[in-house]
Amino acid sequence: MAKETAPRIVSLIASSTEIIHALDMGKYMVGRSHECDFPLSVKSLPVCTGPKFNVDGSSYEIDQRVKAIVQESLSVYKVFADKLNELAPTHIITQAQCEVCAVSLKDVEVAVCDLITSQPHIVSLQPDCMEDVWTDIRKVGNALEIPEKAEVVISGLKQRISEVSEKAQAVSKQEERKRTVAIIEWIDPLMAAGNWMPELVDLVGGENLFGVAGKHSPWMQWDDVVQKDPDVLIVTPCGFDNERTLQEMHLISGKPGYENLKAVKSKHVYVADGNQYFNRPGPRLVESLEMMAEMIYPESFDYGHKGTGWIEFSCP
Repeated sequence: MAKETAPRIVSLIASSTEIIHALDMGKYMVGRSHECDFPLSVKSLPVCTGPKFNVDGSSYEIDQRVKAIVQESLSVYKVFADKLNELAPTHIITQAQCEVCAVSLKDVEVAVCDLITSQPHIVSLQPDCMEDVWTDIRKVGNALEIPEKAEVVISGLKQRISEVSEKAQAVSKQEERKRTVAIIEWIDPLMAAGNWMPELVDLVGGENLFGVAGKHSPWMQWDDVVQKDPDVLIVTPCGFDNERTLQEMHLISGKPGYENLKAVKSKHVYVADGNQYFNRPGPRLVESLEMMAEMIYPESFDYGHKGTGWIEFSCP
């Protein structure tokens, strides 16, 4: 990198941390958010953010705590301005996509007002769909003055997506109709998956029943799930790993009509890691696509993610 001094990067969202490492710039990271956890090496870096609410508890309790903060027109997260000043970053990467999911651009701008010494360049990402993920990789690459590397990374990810999609589309075309898919992104209250998630379903030849590509995830009613009776039901709450989701699956399996769903009868109900994969708009959306193919067509695909990225669910 043709610069007189090496960059000092602080990433305040987990997806941008993964983008930075995909660009081979991880060695220049000096700080991270409280949610940045991949690759594992970043966990040794200083933490520069934290939630203003207790993240333990049920999805309902978390939802109520977040709503209470938002209703007061307050930020959901705090930025440690003193720590940022101490780290003297040249670049801070944040996001403007969801103020509930991660530290927002507004939070960072307020904190940076106190950063007199380093005056960092703020890079704000806003991934609402798959195309935006490529745009965000370019933003980071341009900010770090490695645009060519960004294009190489994007090309490689698109190639992998194309390979998975072509195989899955071929399987889908062999069937008389597309398999219908319902994705739940929050359990209590129920929320369907939006943004890039419907695109993942479409890429593997499925029919997404709820949520619109490029739009924020919408609230949903259980009666709608029963009425549309999906072939495949995927539960992947934002910020939850498989184990945590399993703790609340009784809230879904105990709902009226659950046992009569086609997905339940055919054993196509899955729990997927929304924290590490599906709700993290970075390079590992490619792995999420592979998992989508495995879950929708378990008889045809095995990329090795079963048991880690996703698991089958059946009532105890």
